[in-house]
Amino acid sequence: LKRKCILNGPYTHTTVLVQAVATTDDSPVIPEYTTVETPMNMSPAYKAHFESKKEAIHLMMTRIGDEIYSTVDACQTA
Repeated sequence: LKRKCILNGPYTHTTVLVQAVATTDDSPVIPEYTTVETPMNMSPAYKAHFESKKEAIHLMMTRIGDEIYSTVDACQTA
């Protein structure tokens, strides 16, 4: 996973397209728009995947030694 992160470069935010909402008696029309994906607007299946991936990264980072982490962190090409 660390190798994948190093080779694929910095993280880029995922965007989602929010569909337009028609007008109702008590609210105006909301046009279609794009927003950054957050855990609050993820689908339940993707949110579970995101949380498990986050937990896996956390476990890896807490298990490797400080010396190894410092070496990877100091890498100029990562």
